[in-house]
Amino acid sequence: MKKCVVLYNPESGRKKVINDQKIDEIKEVLTKHNYDSTVYKSKYKGAITDIVQSLDEDTDLVISIGGDGTFNESMKGNYNRDKRLVLAHIPMGTTNDVGKMYGYGNDLIKNLNMLLEGELKEVDVCTINDEPFIYVAGFGKFLNIPYETSRKSKIALGYLAYIKKGFEELFGRVKLYDISYEVNGETHSGSYSVMLATNSTRIAGFKNIFLDTKLDDGKFEVLFCTIKKKKNILRSFLYLKTTDISNVEGYSYHKTDKLIIHNKKGIKIIWDVDGEKKEIDTEDIVIKTTKTRLLLPSKNIQELFK
Repeated sequence: MKKCVVLYNPESGRKKVINDQKIDEIKEVLTKHNYDSTVYKSKYKGAITDIVQSLDEDTDLVISIGGDGTFNESMKGNYNRDKRLVLAHIPMGTTNDVGKMYGYGNDLIKNLNMLLEGELKEVDVCTINDEPFIYVAGFGKFLNIPYETSRKSKIALGYLAYIKKGFEELFGRVKLYDISYEVNGETHSGSYSVMLATNSTRIAGFKNIFLDTKLDDGKFEVLFCTIKKKKNILRSFLYLKTTDISNVEGYSYHKTDKLIIHNKKGIKIIWDVDGEKKEIDTEDIVIKTTKTRLLLPSKNIQELFK
């Protein structure tokens, strides 16, 4: 039999849905698909990274179950290995942008069957200063919402917790970042209120912000915003859902395989990386692409890949 390791985060989502009975169901499904499985529960932040990094080379498949941050931990552990493993992810978080992009629903066991009957694909993964992220990294106004929304609020309200936090942010000031950046052989500079780098068709619950995003074209999407008023930033986010990004005033859009941000003053920039807070104060911040192998449900593969 093939060897599968399942890693789950008991703190993901509005309620704890993985108990002993559910673990037995997961193992039963894996056995039917010819996998001998071991299940681990995350006991501390970063535990999944540590486990994936230390797995035996003969592990055929690693499945993480949780939110986007859980998948991020699994990806980091795999990136740090000499011999990388095949990964997969089943969503169980609050927003689940990546899981919904892949075509998953809300039923864990149905999702597991979809996955095991899916396809192995080579997928672009971005790195920021040589640390991988699975779908989005950025800074600026409203980008603090994912990591500042409390666990208690997410349990009580689900996705509405982020909306509530967003309204609270309307009363805060807009911080501008005076930086320059290099992309596609060009150098740009200015004062920016928001910056995003992503390789996803979904961000914060919004679908198709960028047109024709593909997960295997060796490129990612970059967005810089110079809008300074809070209400206009929020209004522009809504435009992004229905309008070609190149037509939205106040935004600079790029598709690239490498971005270098020059933070010459060494000002500490607070980033949102896959929904988690990350502080970076280096002068140069480099975002580029690498490749990893993922097992994915077949449902959305045709639209996600070249």
